[in-house]
Amino acid sequence: MAIAVLLVLLAAGLAVWFFVLRRKPEKSVDEEANNSSRCSWLKPLIPSAKAEKTTKLKVFEPVAQMKGVEEPVIKALPPQKTLTLKAPPAFFSERSVAKKATGKVNKSNIAATAFSVADLQGATNSFSEDNLIGEGGLGRVYRADFPNGQVLVVKKVDSKASMVQNEDDFLSVVEGLARLQHANATELVGYCVEHDQRLLVYEYISRGTLNELLHASSDNTKGMSWNVRVKIALGAARALEYLHEVCAPPVVHRNFKSANILLDDELNPHISDCGLAALAPSGSERQVSAQMLGSFGYSAPEYAMSGTYTVKSDVYSFGVVMLELLTGRKPLDSSRPRSEQSLVRWATPQLHDIDALARMVDPAMKGVYPAKSLSRFADVVALCVQPEPEFRPPMSEVVQALVRLMQRASLSKRRTESEVGASQSEVPETSENSG
Repeated sequence: MAIAVLLVLLAAGLAVWFFVLRRKPEKSVDEEANNSSRCSWLKPLIPSAKAEKTTKLKVFEPVAQMKGVEEPVIKALPPQKTLTLKAPPAFFSERSVAKKATGKVNKSNIAATAFSVADLQGATNSFSEDNLIGEGGLGRVYRADFPNGQVLVVKKVDSKASMVQNEDDFLSVVEGLARLQHANATELVGYCVEHDQRLLVYEYISRGTLNELLHASSDNTKGMSWNVRVKIALGAARALEYLHEVCAPPVVHRNFKSANILLDDELNPHISDCGLAALAPSGSERQVSAQMLGSFGYSAPEYAMSGTYTVKSDVYSFGVVMLELLTGRKPLDSSRPRSEQSLVRWATPQLHDIDALARMVDPAMKGVYPAKSLSRFADVVALCVQPEPEFRPPMSEVVQALVRLMQRASLSKRRTESEVGASQSEVPETSENSG
């Protein structure tokens, strides 16, 4: 009886031992999988199917890049949205970034001509008062007549500007300025950095500024029909759209006003001083900017209150210029009654009143304008000069609105001409029949 009990116990022990031996390989796989989850760099390149089922991937593994293996789902921050453009003009280009690393700018990479001081002195009659065209916050502007008959404009940048004192800093800005190319923006032709001089050379625009054309005490505005004014607004809007929405990163003008809108012989607008905000004088930048903007009534409320200036501040300044085109008035005019001295404050409450709007129109147009076009123009103005910057439209929307306005004006003009032509063609027939 005792022998039988021993045999049963022995058989049970053998069964347990055999079962343990059969389970041991599976246990080693589990241990390996658990260890690999703690030390990802020890994980085999192609894990077994068993390990894939029993192990949760918590880190990104190079195995996910191999063919035939599914990439694990990894929760991460959403990718940054980027605007893909065809060769976007980089105001601060890769070369400028390289300059920061090396401390030098390769002049051969600047898409503008390097002038000598002697050449510019000869062309400007040694920067004489007779050649002085104007003066702004960054320095004086001179007319330059070269021996070959070419006429250019030379801006002599104030030596106090923060990006002027170091030659390479100035050249990095010049490199960015040379990349700003648009049909409605003045083109940088060249520069000069000799003998501590900092000079910028631009194309010469023949007709003068919009400010002169609108506010000079002459008969210049007689040639400015309503359609011409809309054309000027549209061209200026396209230039700002280019700076804000095409350039990468966006370029804020900071000094947009009618005095910086140059007109050629066909009255096409060319915006000057694009990108020159980078040369603002150090230390007193706010005071200088206030002199350039605030005293002329173009500055947005947020800039006057806190010094904040963005692309939406440019939009506000553009709205002020549109008001100048509509009314023929200056942004600030102390000669008018107190309630009318600020153009924006006086005009804004009347922009949606048809009768008041008609009284606001520049008298130089002598009432010759399409009423619907005037109303739509006023609607765009109202959007641009809103006190809250977030409610102002981007310049691309302003451009679209003005394009539609121009298209309607052209269609209306063609209809009028065809009607006039038809009525004139009917007159001879009537006279012949009566004869």
